[in-house]
Amino acid sequence: MNYRRDIDGLRAVAVLPVLLFHFGVSAIPGGFTGVDIFFVISGYLISGSLLDDLERGQFSIGRFYWRRARRILPALTFVILLASTAAWFILLPSDLHEFSLSVIAASTFWSNIYFWKTTNYFSIDAELRPLLHTWSLSVEEQYYIFAPILLYLIYRYVSKRWLTVLLPIAIGSFAVAVMATSLAPTAGFYLLPTRLWELALGAMLMLKKPPALASRLAMELIGLAGFALIAFGFLTISESDPFPGYNALFPCIGTALLIYAGHDHTGADRPAPVATRVLRFAPLVWVGLISYSLYLIHWPINSFVHYLSLKAIGVPTVIAMMVASFALATFSWKYVEQPFRRKRAFTAPLPIFAFSATAIVLLCVGGLAGALGGGFPQRFPDFSTEPIRVGDWRNGVCFNEGARIDTWNLADCTRTQGFATNVLLWGDSFAAHYVSGLDANAQKIQANVIQYTYAGCPPDLTYFSYARPSCTLFNERALSIIRDANIRAVILSGRWTDYQVRGFDGLQKTIDRLRDMGVKVYVIGQSPEFIADVQKIAFFARREHVGNTSWPTAMDPGINKRVLPFAKGATFIDPLAYLCDAAGCSYADADSRQFLYFDYGHFSSAGATLAISKYWPSFAAGNKFARAR
Repeated sequence: MNYRRDIDGLRAVAVLPVLLFHFGVSAIPGGFTGVDIFFVISGYLISGSLLDDLERGQFSIGRFYWRRARRILPALTFVILLASTAAWFILLPSDLHEFSLSVIAASTFWSNIYFWKTTNYFSIDAELRPLLHTWSLSVEEQYYIFAPILLYLIYRYVSKRWLTVLLPIAIGSFAVAVMATSLAPTAGFYLLPTRLWELALGAMLMLKKPPALASRLAMELIGLAGFALIAFGFLTISESDPFPGYNALFPCIGTALLIYAGHDHTGADRPAPVATRVLRFAPLVWVGLISYSLYLIHWPINSFVHYLSLKAIGVPTVIAMMVASFALATFSWKYVEQPFRRKRAFTAPLPIFAFSATAIVLLCVGGLAGALGGGFPQRFPDFSTEPIRVGDWRNGVCFNEGARIDTWNLADCTRTQGFATNVLLWGDSFAAHYVSGLDANAQKIQANVIQYTYAGCPPDLTYFSYARPSCTLFNERALSIIRDANIRAVILSGRWTDYQVRGFDGLQKTIDRLRDMGVKVYVIGQSPEFIADVQKIAFFARREHVGNTSWPTAMDPGINKRVLPFAKGATFIDPLAYLCDAAGCSYADADSRQFLYFDYGHFSSAGATLAISKYWPSFAAGNKFARAR
């Protein structure tokens, strides 16, 4: 394949917004879509390389993986080793344990599956996982398992009918991606089946090139349209939007148009389109050349900086992280990537495969040692976790964590008793975390509060998740409980930060359904969430000699304003208005120093008691909250 400077420029267009987004530059809310640009480019270039081999009669699976190993593993090994060194000195035991597991996953290219099961890419604490970004490498490597074989079979046995085979695969993958945005958004973000169409789009563009356009104006417009679509994705898509369904079309189609515009359709006697000439701009090409190392190195830097601060970082720190990222990426590109790409004795197939196997084994051994060693707690003798009183959520009965929902019963889950009014507390763990404060506030509440909670299951009758298929039945059963138990009021509470990607239309429909049943409805908004466990925050606060217990939250500060429009007909309660001020929220009681949370955001018994006393509704006779709908 002929070298195309514009594709290296396109790599720069992909990686720079990713860096800015990860470093917290809010002007580019869709910067994460740069990864989708990389997927299309990879599909295009890898297919071209394989097609060259096929046309020349040099196709070999071993040859393909030899090239991939030279390209991928040296820089990845270098960055994992750097990150592991930093992790040893920085990460507290539980986090080093998790990091060690991610080292194994990243070095064996299944980190997308690992992080799918453990971390939402947009979750509050995602920035504290130094190898989270390797999920995209795993997607590509998994694609490389079958792509060479599939292309060989099409070339050899289907007479190069590329679109006949690849187009249905791409359409199917896109359809799954669209469905996943509402049914399984985390899986849809991380896994190959929902990303395959992006790689296939690049492959089809290479293998079945669109016909040349004689009109120079048309080619100019195609290039400009490509830039416009990519820019639209960067500037208008955000982490709260469904992704990578329909929204991924903007960066992917835009990338395909720019690749097409840069191909020499019209002959060398005509200048390239403006868009292509922009992509050939020398500084962009240089960033594109180091883009792989830059992508690899920037996230661990970002992660460790956030870990050491556990709060939002300022502009000077962002600039310093950018400088450090570019410096280390340039070093990695020149002294790690480039030597392995040149023809040397150590870059022959046998040494490369020996190096690859050795590197993977050693990284896995190191990761296994960290995992089995529990994160080596002896590194921080002054850090210890203390028991925090949580209270009894009555797991397995009133708080469901598995597939069975038939263990719930009214008698065991009536948490306060002896009053005239029955009230249903319905929601996920961010509803359950209130129950340990009910007894202390029973006389204030003046109601029999019935707990009906399910982990990761919002009080939304329209909600469905493949991860928790029983959630749908669980929520539907709430309606019969309301009828049978003579429920007069329902309190809906959830971790709303988890559900904003899907939207809150279902909440409004649930409220409407409840009001039709004649019950009063309350919606408790999002309570505070910190970037890390509060004991970890307290540890670093003591090290920094911070005297107060207030700390900035790490969630979307406008989350409750997003929920409010979908709570029409209900009484909406904003916990942040009661528990926080402009400086942040208290993670511990200022006097007793009791922790108000037992992790990053679930109330401890002390926290639940305080929260209920401040903002829960009272159903005492004559109280305004007790009046009927």
